[in-house]
Amino acid sequence: MSNFLARERTIAGPSFSRWLIPPAALAVHLCIGQAYATSVYKTALVKHLGVSKTDVGIIFSIAIVMLGLSAAVAGTWVDRNGPRKAMFTAACFWAAGFLVGALGISTKQLWLIYLGYGVIGGIGLGIGYISPVSTLIKWFPDRPGLATGLAIRWVSAVAR
Repeated sequence: MSNFLARERTIAGPSFSRWLIPPAALAVHLCIGQAYATSVYKTALVKHLGVSKTDVGIIFSIAIVMLGLSAAVAGTWVDRNGPRKAMFTAACFWAAGFLVGALGISTKQLWLIYLGYGVIGGIGLGIGYISPVSTLIKWFPDRPGLATGLAIRWVSAVAR
């Protein structure tokens, strides 16, 4: 498994089209965009847990803070280890965060949701956000704004 995730395996051949990277980055960012769906289930969580909207809103706040912190801290790690390992790590954090959050929901323990969805899931979101962005910038040194805009702005358009 570690050989599959090795940075050396991410080197493309001469016939590879760099225009395949933005759609892949878009797909990753669409998955990460799930954090913004909090408003969809916020009322149900308030009712299920018997807490205030503020208590539930803190879950989103923690996730976004952890997204920013982990993207800042893990940026150099992503560069050293390559996008495959970074995106695999992000997916593991994200999935683990959902599982811990689901345990918190089923046991009605808000602190577990904070830990799972907020902290652990937020770390996954941050690593998952920075991985495609840094990859796009490397693949499009002549057009970094275009490349990152394709992945990030398309998400906004698709989400509407």
